[in-house]
Amino acid sequence: MRHKSKILVIALPFTLILLGLVIYEYGFLRIRDERASIEEIKTFKTKSLEKYMAMVARKPQLEKKLIWLKETREADSRKIIDGQTIALAAASLQNTVKGIITASGGTIYSERVEKPVDYSNFKMVSITIDMSMPDTRALDDTLYAIETQTPFLVIKEFDARVKNYRDPKELLVKLKVSAITAAR
Repeated sequence: MRHKSKILVIALPFTLILLGLVIYEYGFLRIRDERASIEEIKTFKTKSLEKYMAMVARKPQLEKKLIWLKETREADSRKIIDGQTIALAAASLQNTVKGIITASGGTIYSERVEKPVDYSNFKMVSITIDMSMPDTRALDDTLYAIETQTPFLVIKEFDARVKNYRDPKELLVKLKVSAITAAR
């Protein structure tokens, strides 16, 4: 029995030491790592919360800026010809110019849509119109109405000639009018 107790005296402290090492390795170190991980997550979430709170605090400023941008965009969109496609924008341009010419007493002989020119986000549509005007005052009124139109229209080319040299009242006019559109 003495032999067994010697083994027990040696094995018991050795077992306790091994048990302490196992508890240290799998208990204490794991708990310490989990605690560090929890602290790291807590720090990350605190920083995220601070960012969100700063963003929420900026909400009134962002709403004011959004309203201002919408108003600016609407004001700028009034300056360009409407149309979902380039063909519709060109047709809108034709109708606008036709209305101005016929209101001044002009007669349209022909009209053509030119090839659009690409300017990154915008396109320039152009039409060419051959017409006759009863006199220079009507031509002046027509040109003034085209240039002061609120979707901005620009006269790119202008050619006016007298139809009859003996009675220089009626004029033959060729116009190329352009406008900007946001159509795709």
